[in-house]
Formats: sequence, C-alpha cells, structure tokens
Amino acid sequence: MLTADGFDAAIIGVGERCGSPEIIVYDADKCVDILIEGGMDHDEAQEFFSYNTLGAYVGDHTPMYVWKMGIEEINER
Repeated sequence: MLTADGFDAAIIGVGERCGSPEIIVYDADKCVDILIEGGMDHDEAQEFFSYNTLGAYVGDHTPMYVWKMGIEEINER
C-alpha cells in the first residue's frame, strides 16, 4: 500500500473494494489541518491538498481521502 508523505497522523484505516487492491484511507480534513500546522493558512492548505494530494494518481494503490459528513450534508451535495 502506498502512503502520502507527511500525513500518517491522518490515516483512518484501510479500504477494500471488489477486484481492487487494499488502499490506505485518510481523513481529508485532518490532512488539511496538518498542512495548516506546518505553516500554511487555510486557503493555501486547501489548494495545496487539492492539487498536490487529491490530484496525484499513482495507479491502483493510490490512497483514498475521505471528507467525513453525515447524511444531511451528503444530501445537500
């Protein structure tokens, strides 16, 4: 399984899907918080995470990032 550098504290588990390899799953909000703790402001952290982390596909073992939300928030999307 591949890891995202610097985000170990944001790991929430391992994801499985039929016919696909296991992947590491991260809490996306915690990833952004880690970038803020490293000195970025919220907007910079959000943009960096979106472009450099979410936008980095490295094959079938690419980690997954989860935005935690309840059913109400999901329905609003």
